Amino acid sequence: QYQLVESGGGLVQPGGSLRLSCAVSGFSLKDVVIGWFRKAPGKEREAVLCISNSGDTTHFADSMKGRFTIYRDNAKNTVYLQMNSLKPEDTAVYYCGADPILPLFCTSTETAYVYWGQGTQVTVSS
Repeated sequence: QYQLVESGGGLVQPGGSLRLSCAVSGFSLKDVVIGWFRKAPGKEREAVLCISNSGDTTHFADSMKGRFTIYRDNAKNTVYLQMNSLKPEDTAVYYCGADPILPLFCTSTETAYVYWGQGTQVTVSS
């Protein structure tokens, strides 16, 4: 059974940091692309970052470059999203998704991600 479970969300003050985790079961990180997406209130879900099966990473939004980083621990079958210098506009539900079809290539296309986690809420507020 394929499963993704996000954790690590919470309330943080502007300028603070959070590390989100996406624990994967049922397949290896070497066989999939893992992407992080977020959905803010009143907005569509947007792609944040992804990591391919070979470990290559791709940013999808300039607003997060230099602040957000994606990396993985193959032994733990977990992908992390490190978020620094958080802003109120980063408030959203963050989701991780898995694309097993084209694992070599990161994509921002939501429909490419077959499996999804339940999401974790991140709130940036003073």
